[in-house]
Amino acid sequence: MDPVLSSVRLTVQEAVNTLSSSEDGAHIFSTLESLKQYLGEMENPALPEEQEEFARVHFSAFLRCLVGKLSPDWLELLPNGQLEELWASFFLEGPADQAFLVLMDAIEGTASPSFRLMKMARLLARFLREGRMAAVMKGQCWQQTELAFPLLQEALLTKVVGLPDRLANCLQCENLAEFLPQNYFPLLGEEVVRVLQAVVDSLRGGLDCSVSFVSQVLGKACVHGRQKEILGMLVPQLTVLTQGSCLWQRVCWRLVERVPDRAMEAVLTGLVEASAGPEVLSRLLGNLVMKSKKAQFVMTQKLLFLQYGYSTPVLQGLLGYLAMDSQRRPLLIQALKELLETWGSSSAVRHAPLPQQRYISKAVLICLAHLGDAELQDSREELLASLMAGVKCRLDSSLPAVRRLGMIVAEVASARIHPEGPPLRFQYEEDELSREMLALATPRPVADSPSEAGPCVAPVATETADKETVDGGVPKAQLGGSDSELDSDDEFVPYDMSGDRELKSGKAPMYIRDCIEALTTSEDWERWEAALQALEGLVFRSPVATREVSVELAKVLLHLEEKTSVVGFEGLRQRALVAITVTDPARVAEYLTSQFYAVNYSLRQRMDILDVLTLAAQELSRPGRLGRAPRRGSSDPTSRPSCTVAPAWRAVVDERIRSKTRRFSKGSPGQGPAGSPNEFNLVAGYFFFPLIQCFDRPLVTFDLLGDDQLVLGRLAHTLGALMYLAVNTTVAVPMGKALLEFVWALRFHGDAYVRRGLLSAVSSILLSVPAERLLTDLPDELLEARSWLADVAEKDPDEDCRMLAMKALLLLEKLKDKLLSLSSL
Repeated sequence: MDPVLSSVRLTVQEAVNTLSSSEDGAHIFSTLESLKQYLGEMENPALPEEQEEFARVHFSAFLRCLVGKLSPDWLELLPNGQLEELWASFFLEGPADQAFLVLMDAIEGTASPSFRLMKMARLLARFLREGRMAAVMKGQCWQQTELAFPLLQEALLTKVVGLPDRLANCLQCENLAEFLPQNYFPLLGEEVVRVLQAVVDSLRGGLDCSVSFVSQVLGKACVHGRQKEILGMLVPQLTVLTQGSCLWQRVCWRLVERVPDRAMEAVLTGLVEASAGPEVLSRLLGNLVMKSKKAQFVMTQKLLFLQYGYSTPVLQGLLGYLAMDSQRRPLLIQALKELLETWGSSSAVRHAPLPQQRYISKAVLICLAHLGDAELQDSREELLASLMAGVKCRLDSSLPAVRRLGMIVAEVASARIHPEGPPLRFQYEEDELSREMLALATPRPVADSPSEAGPCVAPVATETADKETVDGGVPKAQLGGSDSELDSDDEFVPYDMSGDRELKSGKAPMYIRDCIEALTTSEDWERWEAALQALEGLVFRSPVATREVSVELAKVLLHLEEKTSVVGFEGLRQRALVAITVTDPARVAEYLTSQFYAVNYSLRQRMDILDVLTLAAQELSRPGRLGRAPRRGSSDPTSRPSCTVAPAWRAVVDERIRSKTRRFSKGSPGQGPAGSPNEFNLVAGYFFFPLIQCFDRPLVTFDLLGDDQLVLGRLAHTLGALMYLAVNTTVAVPMGKALLEFVWALRFHGDAYVRRGLLSAVSSILLSVPAERLLTDLPDELLEARSWLADVAEKDPDEDCRMLAMKALLLLEKLKDKLLSLSSL
């Protein structure tokens, strides 16, 4: 045996025997001091061969011996904590990887709570504070040529990343702040930066090293769900370090390339979220998507199609990264093709949740903003086919948000893909989402920066000021002389014309039949407009005359078309129809419901019928309706616009009277509405049952179970509203049975708007039908509905459907609790 190696072994054995048998603090101290020569920390360190032998063979066993001697009595053999400090120095100054493993094994192998456990935990916290974790990872970066350490690296990797969980299990309530995940992983990110700095310095010095272990640490931490903690500290520093440094960029590229495939998705997701723009992402990743199939799949498939919870800046950064390099731009073109193909899929429109459809629509617009005309021309036919298919599917959707997405994307994409063709134009309401999407479609030019655009404002303002002021700030208006002053009209006060009305040559009709004549045969458009505006008030004022011609008048209004640009035509027509239905509910409701399934009606007219029936039922079921004035359209002169605001002198006089009047008692502040029977009780069947009878019978121009799903969704909502308004009526039970059969027949409908109406109808049934009757007449149906609602609440792609299903389940639970409380009494 080599005498150098044998001397190290003998020295270590003597030290271990001394620690095991001696109780003399000074002797123990000197023995430990003599061993520190092998750590290279003394003035006369041992030979390099001896230090290597001690670190490779004896250091871990010696540390375990030190851990075994740890006790309060042993540390008090010397005063002032001298022995404890010397004991801790072996863990803090020796090989960091072995010290870390021994500390972790000792903590996990110690029963809690104990003195030894807390001492070891505090020593590990000090180990982290002094930056020894960086030394642990550095040691692995320079051992890439040795073959005997894969098990050591795996053990280190597991314990480095799992330290917070392991320490939390051991220490429980006594856990230290350094071991909490929100504190530990940012510290680990700082240590990674220090290791990478050492790697860069070594490469500049001509030494080889590896970042594989650091990549594994980063990947495992991200797989454990700690992307925000570790990358939130790592990415900002790497952003600064890689700016202008090609060597740092190469190190970052290799760092991400060496991440294992099983962790690539977690790392890339965190980097895309933490990076501030595509430039930073390009510096950190390089052409990773061209080298790694896993990275390419994550960046072009997973983050675009399967995950849609990322913000718009994250999506811009991802697609901007693909567009920044000529080698990556083909991937951007391919991503646009696949995005438009998905966007144009009718199955995706029906089954994909609305947030995902918004996400894909934004991705399409961002891709179009990054691609040039020449790149788009090569795939024009394919892109146009997908675009037109998607426009058709979305315009056929019953959800306004889906239709608006189709309109916005169609306008922008058609103008980019086929600029020489006729532009597509749609009418839609602008909101924050539409403005954001249109902004995504118009990329900002490179020269259009705030620093270049800002200084141009000041000279214009200066010129304007110079033109308006002459000779020391005198306004131009004052230079005109005395004539201009005499001709000025500034001193006149304008008249208040806010209450003026336009003078009409025609006179408003005074009778119902005159209104019918004016609306059907009159060529005087002012008289036609006056008749439409006065009709609602005349109906409420003359109910008997209205009932004589109610069906005829409803027919006229249902087919009435706007002949002039009268303000609020649809509202006037609808309120008049509601007033007629309220005045003669049975006959008018019977007529309207029969016309709903008749031929030669447009979808707009059928939906108008549903709206009128709902509003009329709501008015009829309103408590105390007979004792109140009509809500709208009263013909009382005081309700006219010219008299709505009292004169100022009237308010002053009323205030003086109130202040001078002495009152001994003001009485009750107000009386509640007088009780009256629910008028909807007698006519609910006329509103409800004709609507629900023929929904499955297609007509030539009307098929509820086919393409007219928008009207089917409105019908489901209307039936639910009628059911809710029929609460406490005698017909509520048969209505509930019929509506539940209707729901059960359509419960698996593919359109989200229809499913929302069905779920609302279920809630209306639970609220309107008495609980006892539900359990007596519909026990099996309720059990089946419960399982269906639970399935919808868990699996339905539409968020509103899931919310409505949850509300219906809560109503079922309340119903069960109510019945149980009644049975216990």
